[in-house]
Amino acid sequence: MSGHWEHYEHQADIGIRGVGGTQAEAFEQVALAMMAVMVEPGRVKGGDVIEIRCCDPDPEMLLADWLNAVLCEVSARKMLFSRFQVVIEGNVLRGRAWGDRIDSGQHQPVVEVKGASYCGLRVRTLEDGNWMAQCVVDV
Repeated sequence: MSGHWEHYEHQADIGIRGVGGTQAEAFEQVALAMMAVMVEPGRVKGGDVIEIRCCDPDPEMLLADWLNAVLCEVSARKMLFSRFQVVIEGNVLRGRAWGDRIDSGQHQPVVEVKGASYCGLRVRTLEDGNWMAQCVVDV
């Protein structure tokens, strides 16, 4: 199974989930799921790259830190992202995000994600050997 992302139902907020062959790939996919809440990913060309670093010994807290760091970059740089690369070594995550400065005409953003919550926060290996990472984002 190749990596993929999806949204799932959760009361007033939105659940996001990423699945991949490794924990890092699952983190990449869940970040894409989060971006897809805000914008159709195909509308973001991804011409600029930024680097993001997080550190936490708990994989679930590392996931929340990663997603909130991505959102911080969205807000601070006024950017949207369409591709992610993650490397996890021990408790350190080094990530890259490819994106564009927000252009309302091109991107047509739909919803603003305020943050990744601890609700539904899970990082685990699935029965098929793939990794799953998920949480609920506040919109």
